[in-house]
Amino acid sequence: MTPHIATRRTFLAASATGIAGLPVGASLAAESTGRNSAGGTAKSTILFFLCGGASHIDMWDLKPKAPREYRGPFEPIATSAPGVMLSEHLPMLAQQAHHIALLNSVGATVNTNDHHAGYYHNLTGHVPDLSFRTLGNNRTPFPDDWPFMGSVVGAKRPRHEFLPNAITLPHSPSRKPYTRPGQFAARLGVEHDPLYLSGTHEEPLKFQAPSLQLQAGIDGPRLTARRELLGAIDEARYQFEQSAVTRTWTQQQERAISLLASTGTANAFDVAQEPEAVRKRYGESINGMSLLLARRLAEAGVPFITVFWLGEGIGSPTAKKCKSAGSWDTHGSNFACLKDNLLPIFDRSFSALVEDLADRGMLDETLLMITSEMGRKPKIGDPRSGGVEGAGRDHWTHILTDVLAGGGIRGGQTYGTSDRVGEYPADNPIMPADVTKTVYHAMGIHDLEARDRQNRPYNLLPEGSAITELF
Repeated sequence: MTPHIATRRTFLAASATGIAGLPVGASLAAESTGRNSAGGTAKSTILFFLCGGASHIDMWDLKPKAPREYRGPFEPIATSAPGVMLSEHLPMLAQQAHHIALLNSVGATVNTNDHHAGYYHNLTGHVPDLSFRTLGNNRTPFPDDWPFMGSVVGAKRPRHEFLPNAITLPHSPSRKPYTRPGQFAARLGVEHDPLYLSGTHEEPLKFQAPSLQLQAGIDGPRLTARRELLGAIDEARYQFEQSAVTRTWTQQQERAISLLASTGTANAFDVAQEPEAVRKRYGESINGMSLLLARRLAEAGVPFITVFWLGEGIGSPTAKKCKSAGSWDTHGSNFACLKDNLLPIFDRSFSALVEDLADRGMLDETLLMITSEMGRKPKIGDPRSGGVEGAGRDHWTHILTDVLAGGGIRGGQTYGTSDRVGEYPADNPIMPADVTKTVYHAMGIHDLEARDRQNRPYNLLPEGSAITELF
């Protein structure tokens, strides 16, 4: 095998851990060196992101006394937590409400009303800059974006023995070239990008990082030989390797080979090992199995796991019904799409995750978070789908509900309120920066200093404050 081929193939493997794509940034000034000494009790965070913009007013913050043109047909139901109300179409999660906290007053300053800005704001905690207004959905990730909260957590926690510190599944939203910003390490450096695992609706038990699949005929000894060959190549290029970019590349080579060689990697990704009864409790959909895999990764000690809801895709029956791409972007038939297509899968899978973690004694050390890029417009009727007759809800970036559970969060509570029709925050208004800081607090991360390419210190999130009343 020629050096060129060996280097190229290892680069493909390394690309799964984030080296390919964006330029390399400077490393952090310091990392956490142990379990939380302050804040919450979380060792891992599982972020469940409901792609498309989930309707806060039909799930978490129902307004039964609002005028009919706002409230819709869904009714709130009592739950296992006194005073906490959920949609009638979340009956299984209602039984776990004593574990969850609803944040009903998450506001925003985003006035672009589009997905890209909403992703960025809620995944990084940073207010989107002017480029989001000028570019809209053409505003793809920039190398100097603020980093994804999962990348910050991963960078600040001790390195995992055999897995990346941040893993995202079952896809990277959205279809190229419209990749959503906010899900990458960006200025923090591609060495802190999540490892992406892919899954499909057709094979919900199968997850893989394609670039980490060994080619046929390559066994352990051959992989070791390739490592030695790469070492020889690197030694011959010693002078070139003094640059920061190449040092990062070398780290990613080693990381990719370690992932390939580890039996723990394959075992952690294999949800088929779970008992059939457990899989059925989660629901054997791609989103249910993604949450089950997230639990396995938290069990394995991965600090940050992100599950991006995978819709059925453009052209699917659900997409046509909802006038969208098949996820939570319910421009048309909002209530039918939620009742028939989205909420049953969500209710089963997320309630199973909460219950499973509690039964295993893992909830105190695992923070769960649900968010989305936006809420839905409280006034029913989207002009793009027939107005009131189309029964859809348009984008609404002025408020949404976030859900937290575990990791030291006190369950069975509602924090903050929206106004009488669910359009804007009312009591205890908070912003995505506050929620992101709360995640860091739960993970015991309080040092948010990093250094840029000129070795100058800067704060990864100067805005916002942890909502300590939740703990």
